[in-house]
Amino acid sequence: MKEQLEKVAAHISAGQPLADADIAALAETNDILTLGMLGDEARRGRHGTETTFVRVADVQVPFADGAHIDIPAAAREVRIGGRADSFDVLMPHVRRVVEAAGGIPVSAFSLEALEADAAASGRRLADLLAAVRDTGVARVADAALDQLQHAEMSLDQVRKAGLGLARLTVQHTASTTERLEHIIRARSLQQSLGWIESFAPLGRSWKPGSPSTGYDDVRQVALARLLIDNIASIQVDWSRYGPKLAQVALTVGADDIDSVSPLDETGEGRRRSPLEEVRRNILAAGLVPVERDGARHRVIS
Repeated sequence: MKEQLEKVAAHISAGQPLADADIAALAETNDILTLGMLGDEARRGRHGTETTFVRVADVQVPFADGAHIDIPAAAREVRIGGRADSFDVLMPHVRRVVEAAGGIPVSAFSLEALEADAAASGRRLADLLAAVRDTGVARVADAALDQLQHAEMSLDQVRKAGLGLARLTVQHTASTTERLEHIIRARSLQQSLGWIESFAPLGRSWKPGSPSTGYDDVRQVALARLLIDNIASIQVDWSRYGPKLAQVALTVGADDIDSVSPLDETGEGRRRSPLEEVRRNILAAGLVPVERDGARHRVIS
């Protein structure tokens, strides 16, 4: 196994694609230190030391008549979530949020929720996506590959509607075997579609009695970076996993931090503000923080 991992390291250093034997060796090893170092090398080969992050304002729709839409000035992406008995009821609310965003890129809804709305209403997914696009929303907020009923076809509809996808995700924490399948599935989807920009490989929810371990999460991030050579960015969620795991993830393959709070102050002083904290954590990992917006453009401050 050690000899095969040394071959993998040589292939990564040379910028060569991994062979099937390389992939098998990575998937089977429990050598987390070597896996992390290889993930970091692959990440630095693609992005150098640059590490992006985005400050996100979450808005739930529908809201009460006359409700004030408060979007922090520091937000670089506005992300809309929410459900209603009727999909059409949501659209005026979404349009109001887009107007309130004032040019900040807006993403909305999960693709699996839109799939479910289409199935329940008997309408075409393409028509729901067109309605979302017509409000001024630029991207579907996320698509969980373990929840989509027709992943490739539905993602293709997103593109045909003129929308982007903010991130490909995984909803549930899974077994070791299933986690590897998620990575292979993400890579396969990108081979078919070719326009997915970011993959967040860690489950976004877990059973209270069986949460994932730090070992599992670090291994998953490293494997995602090493095995998915056709998606540019491997992402970790700051608000969901916290600064410590996010920082470790950056050292084993992740290059982008999602869902940083847009609040400038949290009552603990400016040095403890989310912006300063995320910058400090990135720098402490030996990396360079670069703020981006929801359209993946650099923020010039």
